[in-house]
Amino acid sequence: MKKIFSLENALLLTSLSGASLVQAQQQPNIILFLVDDMGWQDTSVPFYNEPSPLNSRYRTPNMERLASRGVKFTEAYACAISSPTRCSLMSGMNAARHRVTNWTLNYDQKTDAASEIIQLPEWNYNGIQPAHTMLAADLKNSTCITSLPAILQQNGYYTIHCGKAHFGAKGTSGADPSNMGFDVNIGGGANGAPGSYLGTRNFGQGSPFEVLGLEKYYGQDIFLTEALTLEAIEAMKQPISREQPFYLYMSHYAVHSPYDDDARFSGYYRNRPDAQLNTPLNENEARYAALVEGMDKSLGDLLDFLEGQPKVAANTIILFMSDNGGQGLNNVRQGHANRDQNYPARGGKGSAFMGGVREPMMVYWPGVTVAGSECDQRVMIEDFFPTILKMAGIEEYSTVQTVDGVSFADVLRNPSARHERAIVWHFPNLWGESQNKEEGYGSYSSILKGDYHLIYHWENRQKRLYNVRQDIGEQHDLSAEQPEVTQVLAHELTNYLKSAEAQRPSYKATGEACPYPDGSK
Repeated sequence: MKKIFSLENALLLTSLSGASLVQAQQQPNIILFLVDDMGWQDTSVPFYNEPSPLNSRYRTPNMERLASRGVKFTEAYACAISSPTRCSLMSGMNAARHRVTNWTLNYDQKTDAASEIIQLPEWNYNGIQPAHTMLAADLKNSTCITSLPAILQQNGYYTIHCGKAHFGAKGTSGADPSNMGFDVNIGGGANGAPGSYLGTRNFGQGSPFEVLGLEKYYGQDIFLTEALTLEAIEAMKQPISREQPFYLYMSHYAVHSPYDDDARFSGYYRNRPDAQLNTPLNENEARYAALVEGMDKSLGDLLDFLEGQPKVAANTIILFMSDNGGQGLNNVRQGHANRDQNYPARGGKGSAFMGGVREPMMVYWPGVTVAGSECDQRVMIEDFFPTILKMAGIEEYSTVQTVDGVSFADVLRNPSARHERAIVWHFPNLWGESQNKEEGYGSYSSILKGDYHLIYHWENRQKRLYNVRQDIGEQHDLSAEQPEVTQVLAHELTNYLKSAEAQRPSYKATGEACPYPDGSK
């Protein structure tokens, strides 16, 4: 890729005369609406080949509204944990390459669980940092990147961050979105969850997860999702007034725990009979469903705001995505762990199974996408980086990092277009909430290609193979029945990890690195 526009040119672009700004506004506005911890079936919009019982649980009319106008992607994927996904989105890098492979929070502190068998590798627990930082704190266990919003900003976009950031540890430059290419930062910091969703509790003020920047709402009877939406709408008014293209990263804390009561919606779900569970919803599940509906109202409010200005709406692209699978553990959610929560997929957040990585995704590109259409092109989270730049018409840019993502803009323009590609996940870590290898947790890497999903567990070297076209619930391990397929995929996964210089665990007893998936050392 060629050199990006200079900073001087970018500043000049933002100060052009009114007539020139109209010309600049030929670039589309772009809204990326990212939900936190939303499972692929936590919506009335089905993202499988048939509606599921979970689809009948939720009320998401505005997701239905967006789906009716754009294209619904039925094979969209992210990492199984929040920070890796967000770092891939900002950088275009696969997690194996950026090495922010688990969730981040405090400076120089790992968030892994302990193991008696394996020593976890060094990983970038301080997150991603701005490309040319010289601060010592930013350069330790981190990855410096040319970020997506920075490139957009340098090419004339007004960039707005609203909600959860969670891509840099506290005390680093990367913890503050305004250091990562955003003109405006609303509520974003190192925290990966809100201390509270309630304005009456000052959104968790004083806790390690407090949401900063919303002090004007302290003490008010307002839910965090609503406050963020109001602030996002206000922020958009500024670039719209001067006809400057904008990028809004609407990154909700919802539907991450804590499951505070959004009384606007929870009454509908409380004790409601449920088709998936064959029993009434409990209090936690009712509150979770209310979080989903509150998120959906936010989407509707943004759509309403745009539609009030038809010229703006006609030039605004909207992308909808979640950052990982829904929680699959019954200490938080109702039902049989790793079965009911993301049915018909198995597992949940943190798991290598489809329930941990498969996401609800939609795109509405006025004049380009076909209304009410579906697309089975596989998309991985790092693909959003080159795609959004392509949508913005930015062809000439450079990055300090290697971009792994593949643009799907051509697929949006031509629904019959497809590109075959393998998708790789790398999690050489231990998630604190579960180490149940049987359910896909623990330290693993995996690859999805064609009909098959191969999972490799670093601790015990176990390989598991599933035909996800025929077995979306990943119940039948084919590794013994199809050893050739297993080994071919293990070799391809190994080659990718080596090419990305991915870190791997070692055995505590010997100090030797765990073998790669194909058995090589």
